[in-house]
Amino acid sequence: MKFYTWIIRYRLYLGITLIVIGVAANIFSGFWPAFPAYFIGAIMIFGHFFVGPLRLIQDHMETGDLEGAEKVLNSIKYPNLLYKPIRSAFFTFKGQLAMMKQDFDGAELNMKKGLDLGTPMKEVKGASLLQMGMIALQKNNFKQGESYIRQAIREGLPDKENEAAAYLQMCNIMMNKREFRAAKEFFRKTKALKPTTPDIVKQIKEIEKYISRIPG
Repeated sequence: MKFYTWIIRYRLYLGITLIVIGVAANIFSGFWPAFPAYFIGAIMIFGHFFVGPLRLIQDHMETGDLEGAEKVLNSIKYPNLLYKPIRSAFFTFKGQLAMMKQDFDGAELNMKKGLDLGTPMKEVKGASLLQMGMIALQKNNFKQGESYIRQAIREGLPDKENEAAAYLQMCNIMMNKREFRAAKEFFRKTKALKPTTPDIVKQIKEIEKYISRIPG
């Protein structure tokens, strides 16, 4: 795995080196002895611009290394050359980083770019829509936030923790709208998923203190 990561990180430089080796071999030995170096070098250069180092970003995000993830993102100088689904993931990652830095305008802009490009996986789209909903709520745009979160639930979410987060946000939205019956139903769905994320567990405990006393 470390070797694979190293290849991704230095793919462009390895590709250029192989092309140079191919040129030297071509001069001294002819085209066919140089062909393997040309071929592998071209594939590496093509992969650098068409596929990019998204795997490295994912590894950094999973370990919480935001600085490392941002460094990899900034190394992608020509994102428009990336394969479309990978370009979508690139903007999604940018949006996630911006959201973690409390840059909600930047997060919304990049998340929208990612969604507009589309994704082959419905769960990824659902997770992006949920984050868009969270951003809208942070900006006090409750109508837009509700719309995004409902779309996220319809599209499907990648795991129970994301589902619980979506239902909990809908519970809060419904309470703000004084639609208490709906709020209680979303709260029931949240608890049924038995989430373990500390922030969600804390919110459930807070709501549990008074939700049984509200009408509906």
